[in-house]
Amino acid sequence: MDTSGVSQVEQSRGPEYPSSRRRSPTWLAVGVIALVVVVLLGYGLIAKPVEPPQVGSPVPDFQLTALDGAEGEPPSAMNLSEQRGKVVVVNFFASWCGPCWEEAADLEQTWREYREQDVQFFGIAFKDADSKVQAFLDEFDVTYPATVERGNRTARAYGVTGVPETFLIDRQGLLVRHIIGPISQAELSLELDRLLSR
Repeated sequence: MDTSGVSQVEQSRGPEYPSSRRRSPTWLAVGVIALVVVVLLGYGLIAKPVEPPQVGSPVPDFQLTALDGAEGEPPSAMNLSEQRGKVVVVNFFASWCGPCWEEAADLEQTWREYREQDVQFFGIAFKDADSKVQAFLDEFDVTYPATVERGNRTARAYGVTGVPETFLIDRQGLLVRHIIGPISQAELSLELDRLLSR
């Protein structure tokens, strides 16, 4: 069968019916660049990096509600601005964090020792679930207010990148020390004694 006629017809249609699958390399490059720009702009609006508060500067305020309090008592409010005049310890932790398990008993013991001395502890769970955090708190019989914050807004405001991280705040609401990693009872007691003696 002679196919030369068919090929000639197909060839003659080429200029009149250009293939819709063909794309100019220039337009393809422009499309890719535009997509990258949109993604980067979106990321910048959603996840702007936050610098942690600096020593000597005010710390971001927060107003949270603690997980279940003692039996028969309503959950307590965790309002940082209301603690002015007290030394405050803010500990970011998680139930899935090994080093957090190492420091949990020391934090609770220190809290019990200083709670009557114008000192307030707050625990804020980082990227965790209520039930797991409650089990963690029960495991160490934690009695200071602690919570899980949806969206981790406070952790972002404090520039937290991992856990545990602890912030020591003086009576004027200024950051005194930012501790990355677990803290011992001896180290924390030393810091609290120093702040309370001011």
